[in-house]
Amino acid sequence: MAAAISRGGVALFISTINTRLHYNKMVSVSARCFSIVRSHGTFTGRHSSLLRSSRIARVYCSDSPQSTAAEAASATAEEGAPPGPPPDPLRESADALDIRVGRILKAWRHPEADSLYVEEVDVGEPEPRTICSGLVNYIPLEHLQDIKVVVLANLKPRNMRGIKSNGMLMAASDESHENVELLIPPEGSIPGERIWFGSEDDKDKQPDAASPNQVQKKKIWESVQPHLKTTDDCVAVLGIHPMRTSAGMVTCKTLKNGRIS
Repeated sequence: MAAAISRGGVALFISTINTRLHYNKMVSVSARCFSIVRSHGTFTGRHSSLLRSSRIARVYCSDSPQSTAAEAASATAEEGAPPGPPPDPLRESADALDIRVGRILKAWRHPEADSLYVEEVDVGEPEPRTICSGLVNYIPLEHLQDIKVVVLANLKPRNMRGIKSNGMLMAASDESHENVELLIPPEGSIPGERIWFGSEDDKDKQPDAASPNQVQKKKIWESVQPHLKTTDDCVAVLGIHPMRTSAGMVTCKTLKNGRIS
């Protein structure tokens, strides 16, 4: 009987050593994965799988009384979880744009440029912005007074014939650019609200907007603009994702399948 107990003790000791070795290996793998992330800023599915495995090893091998069956089950369930949606570079670029609801307080002809209007626009800031827009040939001046518009607000200011323009009014046009219509926020939209693309639930998922310098340096607007259009229902979209405020979808008056700029 003593020999049997001795053999059992040896087996238990060997089993414990093997478990510890496996745990130490997982900890080493986990540290290596985090080192890769710190060095290269990349994190692949293989690294994620290894880290999950190391977590499972930690749960089963820990001496802490806080390691429970519930923790182990959670770790195992996480390992079998389906991967998240793949990144969408176009959506990420669009989310970096600061597109807002605006309200034109007043508009007048640019004194030094026949094709330009000058507008004072409330975009939810302490002072209205001055924006120049080349709409003289498309929209009568009286149609620009006290209306809500869509403003691209994180462009670098531009000097336009002696007046600094700080933003852009977004509009739809047909293929020939003979007809141009301003985008229209839905009734009830509040000046200053940031506009997004997608479903109603995507509002709270918006990241911070890029700075004007980042927008210019990374050519963010240039990468997004070709994918903006209006649908058969005159709804403004990015690909298949509608442009939204909290009050509903952004539209234009009549231009179907138009380009937005």
